Amino acid sequence: MQFLSVENLHLSFRSPNGKSQPVVRVPTFSMEHNQQLAIKGPSGSGKTTFLHILAGVLTPDSGQVRIDGQFLGAMNESDRDQLRSGMIGYIFQSFNLLNGFSCIENLLLAMSLHGSSNLDRARSLLDKVGLVDREDHLPGQLSIGQQQRVAIARALINRPKLVLADEPTGNLDPTNTDRSLELLRSLCKEWGSALILVSHDPRVIGKFEHQVDWEELNQINGSEEVEVGKQ
Repeated sequence: MQFLSVENLHLSFRSPNGKSQPVVRVPTFSMEHNQQLAIKGPSGSGKTTFLHILAGVLTPDSGQVRIDGQFLGAMNESDRDQLRSGMIGYIFQSFNLLNGFSCIENLLLAMSLHGSSNLDRARSLLDKVGLVDREDHLPGQLSIGQQQRVAIARALINRPKLVLADEPTGNLDPTNTDRSLELLRSLCKEWGSALILVSHDPRVIGKFEHQVDWEELNQINGSEEVEVGKQ
């Protein structure tokens, strides 16, 4: 059984003129446990919306998403919240750290949403990302690269089975891009987390063995179905 699979996924948004505008139309998609995969495509093409569907944040108009044997469509909102907090880690382009909380508090809050609290684990993870000496710093006191490393740590603090990374290097310079990608991929490999990263940057995509072209995967124009996940 595939770790993650998608079948006949459709989602449309209502445009200001009242017409239905298709945004996501993915006939089939799958990936294995522990696989690391990059989805390439231009900004504004629906990649983020696709990740939000996989995370259970958005509900598709039709189709199925199954993660580790669980169908998201069969869950109520509470069950999806619990799945997100424990099984899925999400990394945003804009980091989305809580500015009024320190580095360590951002991690502990993420743990609390999963019903746990482990200061030693949080400090150990900050040490892995090279920021244990800044655990009491607020996000605004950190560089952009450091903020991204905290965001990576927060996404991984609950040892998720799946990490979704939405343009995670979009605000970083080349040096911090390379460092953040290496850190993210090595931690996912160490803890057995599958990783889906979306980006419009060919340099980022090129670092992944498994690549998917979003404009081929997302069949907005009604072309033939394609199967991806085993590249």
